[in-house]
This record gives sequence, C-alpha cells and structure tokens, in this order.
Amino acid sequence: MTFRPGRPRVVSLVPSATETLLALGADVVACTRFCNQPLPTVGGTKNPHVDAIVALAPDVVVVDTEENRREDAEALGAAGMRLVVTSVRSVDDALAVVDVLARASGTPPPSLQMGPRHRDERVSAFVPIWRRPWMTINGATYGASLLRSIGVDLVTTELPTEYPSVELDDIARLDPDVVLVPSEPYSFTDTHLAELSSAFTASRILSVDGEDLFWWGIRTPAAQRRLAEQLGGATTSRA
Repeated sequence: MTFRPGRPRVVSLVPSATETLLALGADVVACTRFCNQPLPTVGGTKNPHVDAIVALAPDVVVVDTEENRREDAEALGAAGMRLVVTSVRSVDDALAVVDVLARASGTPPPSLQMGPRHRDERVSAFVPIWRRPWMTINGATYGASLLRSIGVDLVTTELPTEYPSVELDDIARLDPDVVLVPSEPYSFTDTHLAELSSAFTASRILSVDGEDLFWWGIRTPAAQRRLAEQLGGATTSRA
C-alpha cells in the first residue's frame, strides 16, 4: 500500500483505540458503531463491513486481538490493508499502545502520568460483566490490572479463563469487600442489583463506569483517578 502525503487515514475497529486516536488528533475516517463517536461507521467490532473499509482506502486499519475476529483481520490483510494490531492486558500495555497508535497515525505521542500504584490497604472485589450466565473477569485482563493499580484485588483472579462463567453462590462464599457493577458491556438493571445485593449480603454494591474500567488508552490515567476516588470508602464501608 502506498502512503499519501499528510497524516495517514485511519479506520479503527476498536472503541478504545478510536477514542485514543481522536484525542491524539489522528485522521480517523471511520469506526465501529460501538465506538460512540460522530464518525461514519463500518459495522460492529465482531462483524465489520470489510468491503466498505476497503472502499475507504485507509492507510491504516486498527484491530485488536480481543475485540475483533481473526477472520476479519485476515480478510482485511488479504485486501491489502495495513493493520495495526493491539493486544492490551495491563495498564502498562495500555500506556505503551498509545505510543503505537501515535506512530501509526502520524501524531505526537502524549506524556501520560499515572497515579501512585499498589496502595498498602487492599480491597477484594467481584466484577460481574454479564447475566445469564453470570460472567466475570480474571486477573489476566486489563480491567483487573487497572483495579490492582488502585489497591483492588479480584476474588476471581485465579480462575483459568479471562472471562469465565460463575455461580453467584460460589463467589459470595469468597466474601468480597465490594461488588463493582460496570455500566457495560451488560446493562445491569435495578433488578440485577437487587439480586447481587441478596447474594452478597456483607459486600458493598457499587456501580462504576464500564468505559473507565474496560476502555484503555488515552483515558487510562484519568480513569484510574476516577475509579480510585469512587472506591475511596470501600476499605472502610461494607453494606
């Protein structure tokens, strides 16, 4: 593929990357419908419109090993698209990928400053991410890494898969200090919160911003600060 003068034209199929690229000042010409940005869309993260992406003739297409399917990435590569592939599993990964995206988009990399990590006072937590079945995250995920950086340890850290299905009764027996209920990827209702409160009678139930917990990149330092502030009383207050 031949690069044109000026900043590369970018299609992003990763919501976190789209947010980061726009903050960097990149020329993002399209994204997915889940990116929540005022841009043309080319399908979803799991079902992008490959032909539409190729027709835009971007210089770079950003994909992610977790957000996107291998077959779609392979189809884009076979069509001559230059791919930038991200794979973020930790806070350090999130900071590093900002520089990767800056280089790929021809924009200056920012200087991101994280807050203090590994507080002495730790909090144990359960994070539900889905219902029917109940699902959660283990310690090998970006969300878990972000929480660890503010003194929160998952009771599901050692589960063998990144996004395991669980039984609430089994997790309740682990007695987490707090149940962190994110606003996405699942839309938990008041009924679900009541169900969690019934199962975790000794835990504090706290709703948190799912984008702050799971979207990585340019927002990571501010998300860390916001979550730390919201969780400030979790070490001393249990329902």
